[in-house]
Amino acid sequence: MKLASRRYGRDGALIVVSRDGTRATDANDIAPTLQAALDDWDACVPALEERFSALEAGTIAGFECVVNELSAPLPRAYEWIDGSAFLNHVLLVRRARGAAPPETLYSDPLVYQGGSGHLLGPAEDCSLGDASLGLDFESEVCVVVGDTARGVTIADADRAVRLLMLANDWTYRNLVPAELAKGFGFFQAKPATSFSPFALTPDELGNAYRDGRVRLPLRTTLNGELVGYPDAGEMHFSFLDLIAHAARTRDLTAGTVIGSGTVSNADPARGVSCLAERRARELIDTGAAQTPFLKLGDHVEIEMRDAAGADLFGKLSAHVVP
Repeated sequence: MKLASRRYGRDGALIVVSRDGTRATDANDIAPTLQAALDDWDACVPALEERFSALEAGTIAGFECVVNELSAPLPRAYEWIDGSAFLNHVLLVRRARGAAPPETLYSDPLVYQGGSGHLLGPAEDCSLGDASLGLDFESEVCVVVGDTARGVTIADADRAVRLLMLANDWTYRNLVPAELAKGFGFFQAKPATSFSPFALTPDELGNAYRDGRVRLPLRTTLNGELVGYPDAGEMHFSFLDLIAHAARTRDLTAGTVIGSGTVSNADPARGVSCLAERRARELIDTGAAQTPFLKLGDHVEIEMRDAAGADLFGKLSAHVVP
C-alpha cells in the first residue's frame, strides 16, 4: 500500500493513496499520523490495507491527491540515520580529495546521524544560504523501520522494514572537509533533508525489493536535464546490513529512517546522483572540477519508476531559493 501525510500541524495527517498516486482517502480514524500508525503497526496495518483495497476498487469516495499539499511522510522523525552503502561514491569522492578510504570500508558500514526534527516535503524548496558553501543534492533510497531491538541480526533485520521512501539529502559540500577533519562527523554540512511524497510497503515493489535492496534505477534531473539514472540495487551494504549496524548497541524506535547514501554505479554512463561525484570524476580525469554546485533558481527532481514505467514514490521537486 501507499501512504502519505497531508500538511497539518507538526506531524501531518495520515492518508492512504491509490497505487497510481492520483487519489487518496483520509485515515485519521485508523491513526491520526504516520508516526501513530508505526507506533501500533500490527494493529493498524489490517485496517489501512483494507482502506487501500477499497480505494483501489473504487468502493469508497476519495479525493484528488495533490503533491503540493503533502508534507514529508514523516515531517519529523525520532531518528534519521544516513548510510553510505554505495562504495563507488565513497571511493570516487575520497580519491578526488586525496583522502584514503577507511581500512574497514568493505566490512563496516559508514553512517551518520542527521537532523530529524524538521524534514522537508516533496515540493518544498531548498534555501541556498551562503552560495560559497557549495549546496549539492544527493538522491537516495531509504527505509522506515518499526521498533527494532538492540543486537538484531542481519538475518532478522528484514522484519523491521515497514516502508520505503526516496530522499534528497541536501549537503553543503564546502563545509564537509573541515567538519570531517575534526573527527566528529557532519553537522553544519547537512541542512534539512527532503523526502518523497509517498511511503510504500515493500510488497508494492514486488521482486524489485529483495535482499534488502531496491533493484530499480533512481532518476535525477537538474533543470530538466538528466544527470543520472544509476541502479539502486548496486549497494555494497544492504538495508539489512545498515539496520543491524545501527542497532548494534541501541534499540531503534518505530519511525526511524535509514538512508542508503548517494546512489552510485561504477559505470559512468549511468550518470550521478550528486554533483560532488561528477566533480570528482572531473578532478580525477582532468585535474580540475568544472561543474559548479547549485545556484539560485536551479530545479532538482528525483523519481523512481518500476519496470513497466509506473511512478512508485511520486516526484521530489525543489527549486533552490534565497
